[in-house]
Amino acid sequence: MAQPAERDVERRRRSDVRAAVRALGAADVATAAQLACLLEASAPKPGNVSPSASFRDATFEDFLASAAAIGPALARAGERPLGTTIRAAVEATARWTPSNTNLGLVLLLAPLARAALRAGAAGASLRARLAATLADTTVGDARDAYAAIRLAAPGGLGRTAEQDVSGTPTVNLRDVMALARDRDAIAREYATDFHTTFELGVPALRSAQNDSLDWRDAVVETYLTLLAASPDTHIARKLGRDAAATVQRRARAVRDAGGVRTAAGRAAIADLDRELRDDANTLNPGATADLTGAAIYAVLLEGGWRVRR
Repeated sequence: MAQPAERDVERRRRSDVRAAVRALGAADVATAAQLACLLEASAPKPGNVSPSASFRDATFEDFLASAAAIGPALARAGERPLGTTIRAAVEATARWTPSNTNLGLVLLLAPLARAALRAGAAGASLRARLAATLADTTVGDARDAYAAIRLAAPGGLGRTAEQDVSGTPTVNLRDVMALARDRDAIAREYATDFHTTFELGVPALRSAQNDSLDWRDAVVETYLTLLAASPDTHIARKLGRDAAATVQRRARAVRDAGGVRTAAGRAAIADLDRELRDDANTLNPGATADLTGAAIYAVLLEGGWRVRR
């Protein structure tokens, strides 16, 4: 006969599978977004800013300020167009920190927030709501997203022959993102109804949760899973595909060593962290960090995690 603890685990597992969205109000959706940003930034992920590691142009405190700043914009995600929410969140961030700390993450969190608050979708899964949200994007959403991107001014964007961010878009936001799906992980999420978030990130985080890892380790393990699965497009944009593929292979080796679950894996994580740090932060797997934050947010919105259980 199953013991009480085993039954509790099974109940949690079944709840995870259902993945129904909790009945959340605007304040809850905003708080969950802020918490997702804080949990992502606070975990000691190799190559990223953390409480013990800053970049020359971004500190841990910048990420804390950014997490707090986006709350009001995300609280209104259900009542305003998606592009307006994206632009408002990036503008709010810029009022509190000069660093581009969260553009990619805002681009991922905003549609999730809008999906969670979507009217007339009772009983639908978060991903189903998200798919409907992305299908409804407009040219106006694309214009506001372009303005947000220009304000954040991420490095290494370059120029594109079609729908370049320096110009005025003529197609909706999802179609714009689809054009960049092969070179940008965030754009790929828009084009695939957040495939990586829901098919890889969320399951990895839930697995860590069910293994009773603390939240720092769970976030790091999710990040490693994502980094091992696909070359980081932030690195690829700055240093090329070969450099991104090398980092991906190193992440796989860390996972093979046990990741956060073994002493050898933890030693490998520390080694990888040292390898990824340079003065210019060119080896920072920033896109993977954004995907990790999106997975955290999705789990929070689905009611599957508390910071302390």
